[in-house]
Amino acid sequence: MNDLRVSGVSKAYGSGTPVLDRLDLAVPGGSLAAVLGPSGCGKTTLLRVIAGFLKADAGSVTVAGRVLGGPGVHLPPERRRIGIVPQEGALFPHLSVARNVAFGLRELDRAAKRTRVGEMLDLVGLAGYGDRMPNELSGGQQQRIALARALAPQPHLVLLDEPFSALDSGLRGAVRAEVRAVLKESGATALLVTHDQQEALSTADLVAVVREGRVAQCATPEDLYHRPVDPWLASFVGDAVLVPGTAEKGIATTPLGRIPLAAAPDGLRDGVVLLRPEQLQLIESDVAAAGGAEGVVTDVCFFGHDVMVTVSVDGLERPVGVRTPSRLQVTTGQRVGVRLTGTATLHRHTT
Repeated sequence: MNDLRVSGVSKAYGSGTPVLDRLDLAVPGGSLAAVLGPSGCGKTTLLRVIAGFLKADAGSVTVAGRVLGGPGVHLPPERRRIGIVPQEGALFPHLSVARNVAFGLRELDRAAKRTRVGEMLDLVGLAGYGDRMPNELSGGQQQRIALARALAPQPHLVLLDEPFSALDSGLRGAVRAEVRAVLKESGATALLVTHDQQEALSTADLVAVVREGRVAQCATPEDLYHRPVDPWLASFVGDAVLVPGTAEKGIATTPLGRIPLAAAPDGLRDGVVLLRPEQLQLIESDVAAAGGAEGVVTDVCFFGHDVMVTVSVDGLERPVGVRTPSRLQVTTGQRVGVRLTGTATLHRHTT
């Protein structure tokens, strides 16, 4: 299988602080993994090291059991069998769609190239577009052609460098789904670099969050969202409600009420309880005494499919967000009750 393994990779520019600091990452063959993190965390540097555009100061990069970079080894990009889908597609404007897709097929004869190009255009749902020029395509079609070009030489690994950032929001979701389907059908191992949390969680099989040059956590989107390793990561990958709590016999007691714990560090009794806004329910304030809390609505943000209601809860310094169905009618200044559902995780206090 075409596994990707990055082991202890470090990279600094000049004499500055390392951008990558002994970073480790493992992506199973055939998986689509996303590298997510704030600006300056090292995402793009990691991609360039894997591609061979940069030489790591330490550590190794292995794909399909072959060392591409490491002590005494640095294969050039063209020998790594890695396909790259850059931002905005970056198709050659003077070449037809077919010639763009065939660009990396130098070792095939004309008939074999034509067959392979046809297979790739069919795979990305653009059969019959071979004679068109890039400027005759929509933004989404250009991204699919860029993916076809990357997949045509049958690479061991495909790197996608924020490939959807130039698309409008209405098109982005559809193109992401199409690209994911194409990658799954091709069986390729892929690494998506993005700063968009929703994109990473909805597209990837695994999400690696990079913080200060290291992978803070690598997990499935579900585990990352529901069982983050610390409060910072919880807040980074989604809206988080963080409240103080005390654990006893698997139950956390918080200012919002009592809730079962799904996870807590061994021996930790007092800490920060992580909840998601959809775990909070609004109820009538006069029944909140039955295990819940009370507060005043300070803001209501309508998103169509749901509403984010901000509530200033009695006894809490910071307001909390409650995600509710959009049909629920609440107004600012209204006094409401808050009740907890599901399970939570307990984390150590951060300084």
